[in-house]
Formats: sequence, structure tokens, C-alpha cells
Amino acid sequence: MRAFRIAYDGTSYHGFQRQPDVETVEGALFRALDRLGVFTGAKPAGYAAAGRTDRGVSALAQTVGFEAPEWLTPAAFNSELPGHIRAWAMADASSDFHTRYDAESREYTYYLHAPTAEIGPIRDVLSRLSGTHDFHNLTPEDGRTTRAIFEAHAVREGEFVAITLRADSFLQRLVRRIVSLVSEVAAGTSGPDFVGRVLSEERLSGPEGVASAPPEPLVLTDVEYDLAFEIDEEAAASAREVFGTTRVERETGARVAGLIERGVDG
Repeated sequence: MRAFRIAYDGTSYHGFQRQPDVETVEGALFRALDRLGVFTGAKPAGYAAAGRTDRGVSALAQTVGFEAPEWLTPAAFNSELPGHIRAWAMADASSDFHTRYDAESREYTYYLHAPTAEIGPIRDVLSRLSGTHDFHNLTPEDGRTTRAIFEAHAVREGEFVAITLRADSFLQRLVRRIVSLVSEVAAGTSGPDFVGRVLSEERLSGPEGVASAPPEPLVLTDVEYDLAFEIDEEAAASAREVFGTTRVERETGARVAGLIERGVDG
């Protein structure tokens, strides 16, 4: 078995998981592996992914594992991948390795645009959400909704607050709803006591519920394993080039939008 670290810009994809009739990251991975002759049939032998990011969510360290030929390095993988999906590191694993179930923790970072928000209330909310809780009010999932959040911290980066969460695993939309909850309390829309209601057995829905923050500022930043990943320098250089170009394009677009925003005032 071999595990690959995959970085991608998810803004133009309908999520990670392969779906019929729409473009997904996993669909692009499978097409690349098919063209490389790595597998026949529905999917590579032993294939699994660390998680399923939603539509618009990006990743630095999504991880996929499968039975791979010796020659399949990240650079070789990239030769058939679209530009905004880059493999950049790999690790060999035992034959019984499972990319999803053997993950020790997962980490997400969300870039919240909050130029006037005080960092103190944001950190207070994150502190209350740390630990083991039933997050049934922060996910559309039913059933087993208890999770352990190991780390939850916030750092101001200019006009943004970078909110980072690490947990054993994440429920669907949990991170995005936590960000919405943090935003509501920081803005004064909801009081600090609302956090207790969210974590209680009371079911909150409709106007009382917590909506999901937009997906585009969310990044899967790490999946931890008991593996030694080796960076493929050629593949990593390709990833830096691709995402460096994307950064410049978006910064340029922001300048243009800012000029227009200011200009319409006369």
C-alpha cells in the first residue's frame, strides 16, 4: 500500500467524492490513475481517502491510499492530473493500512474575514467547544454525533481570523457551523449563553439553528498518521508554482474589485 498527500483548489469542484455527471476531485484522481494504467475496474485495489471535503473546500493534505506500482511517485501521478490538483508526498504502508480508519487526527483551517472582530470572544467560544461533545446541533448528520476536538485556536492575520480545529474526525459541515457560531457570538448577534444551548440536548432548527459558513475559505490542512511521508521535490515544486500563480491571480482580482468598489463612490 502507498499513501499520497494531495493538495487541491476545491473552488471549481463539486466536492471530493466521485459523483456521476459532475466534476469532483476524486473523479479526477481516478481518471489520472486509469490513464496511467494503475488499475482496472471501479477503483484501485485497497483504495480509501482520509475524508470527503464538501463542494468548494480545498486541501493541503488530503490523503489517499491504494496498492500502487513502485514507479508511481507523486510526480508521475501529477503527469495526468489537472493543474489545480497536485500530489506532493508519499509514504509506503503495510498491506492492511486503511487511509480513513488509520488516521489519528484531522485538521482544518478556516479563514474568516472579520476585520473588526475581537479575538478574545472568538477564543472563548473555541475553548468551550474543545473536548468531547455531542455536536448534533452543528451537523445535518443523525446518529452518532459525538466527537472529540483536541485543538481549537484562532490567530489574527490582517483582516482575517484563521480558525484551526483538530479532531479525531469531523461530522459533515461541523467546521463551517462552528465558524458561524463563533461569528455570531463575536458580532454580538448571539450571546455567550447560546453556545451552551448549542451543546445541550435541545434540538435547534430553523431560525434558532446554526447555518453553515461558506465553504471556499476552508482548507483540510493535515491528516495525521503513524507514517513517514517523503516529499517529492519535483512534485512539490509543481504545487508551489500552481498555487503561487493562483494566489497572484486572486490578489490581482481583489485589487481590481477594490478599485471598482472605491470608484463607484465618485
